[in-house]
Amino acid sequence: MSGNAPLKRLYIKTYGCQMNVYDSERMADVLAPLGYGVTDSPEGADLVVLNTCHIREKATEKVYSELGQIKLLKQDKQAAGGAMTVAVAGCVAQAEGEEILRRQPAVDLVVGPQSYHQLPELIARAHRARGERLAADFAPDEKFDALTAERRPSGVSAFLTVQEGCDKFCTFCVVPYTRGGEWSRPAEAIEAEARSLAEKGVREVTLLGQNVNAYAGDDGLAGLVRRLAKIEGLDRIRYTTSHPRDMDEALIAAHAEVPELMPYLHLPVQSGSDRILKAMNRAHTAESYLRLIEKIRSSRPDIAISGDFIVGFPGERDADFEATLELVREVDYAGAFSFKYSRRPGTPAAALPGQVDEAVKDARLASLNALLEAQQRAFNERQAGRVLPVLFEKLGRHSGQIIGRSPYLQAVHATAPDRLIGQIVPVRIESAARNSLSGVLDLETA
Repeated sequence: MSGNAPLKRLYIKTYGCQMNVYDSERMADVLAPLGYGVTDSPEGADLVVLNTCHIREKATEKVYSELGQIKLLKQDKQAAGGAMTVAVAGCVAQAEGEEILRRQPAVDLVVGPQSYHQLPELIARAHRARGERLAADFAPDEKFDALTAERRPSGVSAFLTVQEGCDKFCTFCVVPYTRGGEWSRPAEAIEAEARSLAEKGVREVTLLGQNVNAYAGDDGLAGLVRRLAKIEGLDRIRYTTSHPRDMDEALIAAHAEVPELMPYLHLPVQSGSDRILKAMNRAHTAESYLRLIEKIRSSRPDIAISGDFIVGFPGERDADFEATLELVREVDYAGAFSFKYSRRPGTPAAALPGQVDEAVKDARLASLNALLEAQQRAFNERQAGRVLPVLFEKLGRHSGQIIGRSPYLQAVHATAPDRLIGQIVPVRIESAARNSLSGVLDLETA
């Protein structure tokens, strides 16, 4: 199209996990050749995409509520003589399908997480007012084959999907039904995308997967990490989210032997009660999880561990919850995500007896969060006085301030020139809060 042609405005709202963030970035990439430029507001947009998540309770209703507001904006644009195309993408699109089109006529397209590469064609069809409005099949190989390795990263850190889907079938989880079975991208394609990102100034990649350490390419995730660590300019590698049963010896060894692999591991346990873990179909016990943490820390003593927890799972008793608290005390987490159990239609847990009262869930979540937040603050406070290499990413809120990330994924604030954005700089940590660190440039080691 002509270089003088005005950009069409694309608004993408992303819900949920980092994989959705990655998918939203790639949607913007595949739509750019059609003249779409990203805007930060749905008002007046030519194309609105809601990239949805189906993990939590009421996620679907939140999408319909948002669509109600988008419908009004669409009507306003039509009244002014314009047109707005509305697409629902992601896991709610996969789960709800035709129901979305039935409940909200303002929606033009429904696109599952394995089909967003078809957006240009689907939009063209919508503009011609014919053809399929629903694309929600499982074909991750087709999706990634259709996506170019060329991306337009927005900063010095980027997400990179290497694995999708899940074969674990935890009884509380909808991922196997919305993302399909486990599938791994070829290592060559991942490396090509990572090289392209590094050439554009990306210094850190986070490898993504529903079960990222189940990556089944040559030599597994450990082999992929070692391969990417050889890329010039790519100085930091992270990965999320992992399953304890897929944390193998090779990956543990990589944490000790590959300096580019950051000393941070997100390893969800969900509960400290073996009875509840069995009901969740987690395929590990509290004891096996603790021994795994011990082995990982023996390999990389300074590693920071974070986790996921669900409280109020059906049948959870006071003793089960106390077992979770005891596990948390023993592990001593650097950070965590904790949630009340929420019924997801179609999952086995939704039909289990012993659904826990909401007030009990609230009380347990508050107790767990108090412990986790105290551990996170204590971990951060232990960094005071240390010199940490910080990858600066962006300007801070205050004049002269820039913000970056420590190896442990903590936000770090420092007064420094913005020319250091994109650089890894030693910072002496002076103070800590629960969610961030503050420091000064360490000129002696810089």
